[in-house]
Amino acid sequence: MKLFTAIRNNIPNSITCLNLVSGALACIYALRGSEDFGGISGYQISFIMIAAAAVFDFCDGLVARLLHAVSAIGKELDSLCDAVSFGLAPALLVYNFMATMNPGGWLHYVTLAIAVCGVLRLARFNVDATQATSFLGMPIPANAIFWIGYCNMLYSHPENYSVGLDEYLLAALVIAISLSMVCTLRMFSFKFKNFAFAANWHRYLLIVAAIVLVAVQGMTGLASTIAFYIVLSIFTHSRTKREG
Repeated sequence: MKLFTAIRNNIPNSITCLNLVSGALACIYALRGSEDFGGISGYQISFIMIAAAAVFDFCDGLVARLLHAVSAIGKELDSLCDAVSFGLAPALLVYNFMATMNPGGWLHYVTLAIAVCGVLRLARFNVDATQATSFLGMPIPANAIFWIGYCNMLYSHPENYSVGLDEYLLAALVIAISLSMVCTLRMFSFKFKNFAFAANWHRYLLIVAAIVLVAVQGMTGLASTIAFYIVLSIFTHSRTKREG
C-alpha cells in the first residue's frame, strides 16, 4: 500500500520532470536554430519542445489534483522547470539569432534578461497570495508564447534584419518584454471560473483575437496575441479601478 501511495504521489512530479526534459531539449535546439534536421530547422524543434513543455506543465497540476497528490515540493519543482522551459529556452532562441546575425557583437547578451526576469517572476508568484485570480506582471508562459511568435518571424525572414538599428530595436524589445514580467501591472488570468460573458468578456475577446491573428499572420500571430493581451490587461485594469 505504501508503495502504491509513493508511486501515486510521484506521478505528477514525473510529468513535471518531462516539462524540464522538453525545456532542456528546447535550449539545445535553440542554440542550433539555423541548422537543418531532416527538413525541420533547429528553431522549429525548439518551438515544438517548448509547446510540449507547456502541455506537461498543464497536465502535472491536473493529474496532481485528480490523484490528490498536490505537494509543496511539486509546486517548487514546477517553478524550477518553468524557468528553463519558458525563461531560458526563449532567451536562447533570441540569443542564437542575434549572435548568428552579428557574431562579433555584444547585444545578444541582453537576451539573458528574459531568463533573469522570468525567474524573478516565478519567485514572486510563489510567495504572493494575491495572484490567485490575476497576475502581477506577465506570466512566464505568455513570455514564451510571445518569443515563439516573434522568433518565427526573425528566423523565417532573416533578410529583413540588419545589424545596427534592427539589432538595437530587438534588444529594446527584449528588455521591454522582460520587464513586463516583473512590473506591477495587474494582468487577468486565463482561467475561467464560469462561462458567463459579463465576467469573461476579456478572455473571450483574447481567444477571438488569437484565432484571427494566427489565421492572418501564421505562427507570428502568437506574438501579436500576447501584445494584445498586454494592452487588453491595461484597459481592463484601468476600467476596474474606475469602477471600483
